[in-house]
Amino acid sequence: MQRIGYYLSLPFIYLISILPFPVLYFISDAVYVLIYRLMGYRKKIVRENLQRSFPDHSQQDLLVIEKKFYHHFCDLFIETAKCLTLPQTALIKRSRFTPGSMEVFNRLHEQGKHCMALMGHSGNWEMAGLSMSAQAAYLLKVIYRPLRNKFFDRFTYRLRSRFGALPVAMNDVARDLMKNRSPLACTVFIADQTPFPEDAIWLNFLNQDTPFFRGADTLSRRLNYPVVFASVRKVKRGYYDIHIELLCEESGAMNEGEITSLFVKKLEEEIRMQPENWLWSHRRWKYKRK
Repeated sequence: MQRIGYYLSLPFIYLISILPFPVLYFISDAVYVLIYRLMGYRKKIVRENLQRSFPDHSQQDLLVIEKKFYHHFCDLFIETAKCLTLPQTALIKRSRFTPGSMEVFNRLHEQGKHCMALMGHSGNWEMAGLSMSAQAAYLLKVIYRPLRNKFFDRFTYRLRSRFGALPVAMNDVARDLMKNRSPLACTVFIADQTPFPEDAIWLNFLNQDTPFFRGADTLSRRLNYPVVFASVRKVKRGYYDIHIELLCEESGAMNEGEITSLFVKKLEEEIRMQPENWLWSHRRWKYKRK
């Protein structure tokens, strides 16, 4: 059944992908009415996450963020489908590096250093990843959690590798980093996902105790890789700025948890700037610290 569903849906996804952006955003607006106003998709989770993250905001302000989030959420899926066929020049135009950001990558690459990039589920991270892989001198290795549906997992792999990036499954990342030292690579972690609480780094994030994966923190220190923070800021509908800044250059000198702490601080600053563009629909705080 999974195989049948995949092959039936694939032509529909590609059909969506070739439509012009005005038509796509008309579809997105219709989907917004369906999933937000009629279905109330994960509305309880979104509302609870916002209330706990911004206890000083009024209910009216939170409702504005909530509605803007659902609009962005619908756009996100439409834009990601569009990326399947969007020409590279158009992609780069819509997902641009801010002044000085590419220079961070270039300097580290010229010094012959592998690096790591930490980012969150803000803006359109899929579009940003494709733009990074199309423009950066590095081979981009994108760490991902494989989907249970192997056919859609293959589809996601195809999308993320479109401009030369190499998706690496989360369970394989340590082995990959230890054995592959050529060519120079930037390994990208979407580092705001939820780990099991027993072996997590716990930090205060958006006014709540929050667990974070140890992997990027541990591996960067062990390999002494420079670590950068990548943020994706929405300029307007369908257009994003990618901002890169150095978190630490000699990660081997950092204490356990310090790199993750720097990342979390930067991510929270970005979320507070554009709260509607983070992925509030996930149960980010489903675990409690013991």
